[in-house]
Amino acid sequence: MTFPHEHEQQHGPRYAAVETALAAEISTGSLPPGSQLPPEDRLIDRFGVSRTTVRKAIERLVARGLVEIRRGKGTFVAAPRITQELTELTGFVEDMQALGRTPTARLLDKRVVAADARVARQLALPAGTLVMRIQRVRLADGVPVSFDDTYLPREIGEKIVTHDLDAEPIFALLEGRYSLPLIGAEYRLEAAIATADVARALAVEPGSAIFLVERTSYTEGDRPIDYEKLHYRGDAISFVTRLARHPRVPSRREA
Repeated sequence: MTFPHEHEQQHGPRYAAVETALAAEISTGSLPPGSQLPPEDRLIDRFGVSRTTVRKAIERLVARGLVEIRRGKGTFVAAPRITQELTELTGFVEDMQALGRTPTARLLDKRVVAADARVARQLALPAGTLVMRIQRVRLADGVPVSFDDTYLPREIGEKIVTHDLDAEPIFALLEGRYSLPLIGAEYRLEAAIATADVARALAVEPGSAIFLVERTSYTEGDRPIDYEKLHYRGDAISFVTRLARHPRVPSRREA
């Protein structure tokens, strides 16, 4: 695609023309998901615009969710947003496989810690009880999607961490290796911003929008067995559910 020199642009902001050209290449597949955009200097030469103009165009593509900046690596075409249904209790690996994505994990930390008030309440334990904390990054097609902070009762947690948690999902271990069937879970979702630690794990800027999902999973006897704080990239995922409406009983005045 030819592109007139910057001083020849007569209609609309110059950055908008660069943005439109790159967005078109993304939509047609000329720049496929996961591919890296050319470096700034090449875009400057190609479009005949200033560095400021190129950066503004990239900022707008980021805001549209079409590209993502990976610190220290460059700017990449973003994968299509993941749409996850909240209709049954499933784990990350199951969710990604159902969507045709390749799930992987990277273990960041595993250690015994004292449960703070919230963790203790969710696991039905006294505050200060020692529990196992496991921190992982979950990836879809190699892109970080979720930073997971998982808490387990110490006895089962010490067994779980003897496994390769980069390869074996915790849900599968609980059910398949330790006969702890998961019968349901309680979810809490809220909007949040990425702290420095979360941003580093997800390769986004601190302050980026994230979904914070708190999930407490229960085994038989309605016993809480797994409490997680899941930090999902806000630009990578959306959640959907389907709600049923109970038949409405008319009041006497309406009858």
